[in-house]
Amino acid sequence: MMRSRAFWERNRQLLSALTVLLIGALYVGGEVARCGELGFPLDDGWIHQTFARNLARSGRLAYGAGEVSAGSTAPLWTALLAIGYALHVVPFLWTYVLGAASWLLVALVGAALSERLFPRWRSVGTWVMLACLLEWHMAWAAFSGMETILFISLSLLLIERYAADARPFWLGIIGGLLFLTRPEGIVLVGLVGVVFILERCRPFSVSSVASAVADMGAGVGALLIPYLVFNMVVSGHPFPNTFYAKQAEYRELLSLPLWTRLWIVIRRPLIGAQVLLVPGFVGMVVALARRREDVLRRERPFLPWLPLAWWGSYFIIYALRMPVDYQYGRYLMPTIPVLLIYGLIGTARWLRPRSRQLMWRVLSRAVPPMLACLAVAFLIIGGRAYADDVCIINCEMVAVGRWLNANTPPDALIAAHDIGAIGYFAHRPLLDLAGLITPQVVPFIRDQDRLLNFVVAQGADYLVTFPSWYPQMVTDRRLTPLYSTGCALTRQHGGDNMVIYGVHGNRVTD
Repeated sequence: MMRSRAFWERNRQLLSALTVLLIGALYVGGEVARCGELGFPLDDGWIHQTFARNLARSGRLAYGAGEVSAGSTAPLWTALLAIGYALHVVPFLWTYVLGAASWLLVALVGAALSERLFPRWRSVGTWVMLACLLEWHMAWAAFSGMETILFISLSLLLIERYAADARPFWLGIIGGLLFLTRPEGIVLVGLVGVVFILERCRPFSVSSVASAVADMGAGVGALLIPYLVFNMVVSGHPFPNTFYAKQAEYRELLSLPLWTRLWIVIRRPLIGAQVLLVPGFVGMVVALARRREDVLRRERPFLPWLPLAWWGSYFIIYALRMPVDYQYGRYLMPTIPVLLIYGLIGTARWLRPRSRQLMWRVLSRAVPPMLACLAVAFLIIGGRAYADDVCIINCEMVAVGRWLNANTPPDALIAAHDIGAIGYFAHRPLLDLAGLITPQVVPFIRDQDRLLNFVVAQGADYLVTFPSWYPQMVTDRRLTPLYSTGCALTRQHGGDNMVIYGVHGNRVTD
């Protein structure tokens, strides 16, 4: 046992990298076998590709040709993707490599963080690493083409570097990168700043606090201020368009009771082997509250509460502003590594494999293989779901984008709710009904009559949508169905097919 543990410790990086490569090959190979081609499981992945391609070609953060936009929620991810286009690397390969590298960082930093938080339980660090590598949400996110996995890795890195007593300036730099990956990262930056002041500005004085805030603020500001200024100049708002559009689109959900909204955002990250870790997670919170010596470092009493504060505040923010859990709860996935760390250590504290009581011996020896088997089972299920998601996006959004590119005039104006694959493949000017690059629709984003009137007034030639998304709009006499994907897989999953409509009063239908 000791030799096995020592082997894992010596070869942690190599074994983690091999695990990522193996699972990545299975996921990517599965999508090719299922769909016959590569792709992304979300249309949003194609939005990032379009921004990145235009950034590499023109040096401007634009979605359409020459149209500078404040629509990129994740400019850091866009910039990293743009490097691949600048180097003429196959986009799929480059994107998968970035995702896999970020996933590897999640596992390694997660293990290091658990060891820094709870040095008396260093042996659990290897299990945290394995749990991050076998967690199916992490695998799905790594090959989704989205910034989610990068955001998770930077979140863990910021906390881990704080735990390692990094200088405030460098904590600020990591915090700035985190914000450039997703805006909600600023909350973690603020939490780190508060804990830094409580723990390391002793004795308390105005000068010590001001110095710490100035150092960290300089690091954050070096990256944050240029981005905020860019957004203000382009859109008149400090945050990207999506920040406002998404909240407006799901405003109706805020009428639900707060406890219902909290359950909506909490439930998805629990789906997987980690649900077995919930009792251990709760046990760790109780142990910290009771100041148990095996989990609390006397010299740094606030440190173990920092990840928990991030975990809890993340759920509260989404419950208050955007209580959605679609796409496997992808917005909530950053909370999962915290659950794994505290859940695994809390569970390890209860295990008694050499207990004199038979029940404790049996349970203690059964829990680890149960966790491993459940994790692998969900990893397989997640791989199948990933492949199906890619196939649906390819036979809906990608198919529509290719049809528009082959069958419409180059200057045809397209109105659409999903602009990712259409923007990437069709190369046509767009009206974005989701508000990403057309923020004018945000005030009436759920009003179908006003949306259609806006589409007509702007002179759109085509409208592209799933009929179920705008059931009133698509029955309007000003719209004529021209093309439907007819994708059988979408219907098997209970969805309807995307339709292209011609808009009356323009050159197409007249």
